[in-house]
Amino acid sequence: MDTTWLWLSDPDMSEIEASAVREVLVSPRMSAGPVVEEFEKAFAAYLGRKHAIAVSSGTIGLLLTLQSYGLKPGDEVIAPSHSFRETGHAIALCGARPVFADVDYWTGALAPDKAAACLTERTRMIVAGNPAGHPAPWAPLRELADGAGVPLIEDSTEAIGSVYKGARVGSFGDCSVFDFSQPGVIICGEGGMVVTDDEDRAHAIRRLRSRRLEERASVVISAYPPLQSQMSDVQAALGLAQLGRLDVLLERRKTVEAYYADYMRSFEGIKDPYIAPDVDEVHWFLYVVHLGTRFSRSSRDSIVDDLKNEMIEAAAYSHPLHLQRRYFDMGYRRGDFFVTEKVADRAVALPFHAHLTEEHVAFIVGTMKDASINVGAGAAIY
Repeated sequence: MDTTWLWLSDPDMSEIEASAVREVLVSPRMSAGPVVEEFEKAFAAYLGRKHAIAVSSGTIGLLLTLQSYGLKPGDEVIAPSHSFRETGHAIALCGARPVFADVDYWTGALAPDKAAACLTERTRMIVAGNPAGHPAPWAPLRELADGAGVPLIEDSTEAIGSVYKGARVGSFGDCSVFDFSQPGVIICGEGGMVVTDDEDRAHAIRRLRSRRLEERASVVISAYPPLQSQMSDVQAALGLAQLGRLDVLLERRKTVEAYYADYMRSFEGIKDPYIAPDVDEVHWFLYVVHLGTRFSRSSRDSIVDDLKNEMIEAAAYSHPLHLQRRYFDMGYRRGDFFVTEKVADRAVALPFHAHLTEEHVAFIVGTMKDASINVGAGAAIY
């Protein structure tokens, strides 16, 4: 094996991206400008949505979306605890209270029945994600949100290209949010996109995002303090080039996924990624496997450390939001969400990108098998 690191993420760039960036670098405009607008139009068209608003990050995109609905202190937003911390942070930054709910064990997505149990008269919104690229159960979640009379927000920061019941992720929320930082497929360094079919909502998000140069003298626009959180033309050039290559980028990752599937079949005590019956296609964000029930959180950490000793970058996939300090102070405790905690304690994210060869994957899986021998190998999968 090569002695260099096998990184968790390694962007798939080409001369197409380099050329697109060079064009911007010699243009008279590098900040948000015509390339951003072109990227927005192309991204909206890709998803079949009416509006796309480019922002500086997925977190900011979610924050602006929540702010556009006028969230205020005392309002509640239902969200899964099995998620990256930025989801909870965006809710908290609005002054609202995140009300966490448990997830489905197989998919890791927000469980509709558990979200329904969290509804109160103070519920103003439901936020659900497509964890690791696997679509959430959007049909029952839409039914739940419509029945409660609240917006459904789709967090697609980990997903692009996956398909649920014939439609791409990003199609299901009243607003849907994407992120373009590592380790995603489209990588702009940093950046994100909010998509919606609601013209008034799109206008509100743009107003909260930034103010155009030609609007400097507007009395109306200056009544709202924007965050100046737009994307630059340099970032948009990267995103636009990669969107044009998206089918190629996804197909290359599918090849690596197939390598993992072949080598993981002989790994006793490991649950490889699951695909629900209503899901037509999944494009994974990372390759996440779940250790058997006899593995503990500490043994999971030992396996991750052993992989790092062999120069393989791996990571614990999730740290439950309800156990993080900010939300712990709201009264959440270990034991509140059994499935989230079980999944988080045993989920390992392995390197996943187009630059991995079959030999790399064989080495990663073989190293993980060796590391597991003394910490629970042969355990029951579930």
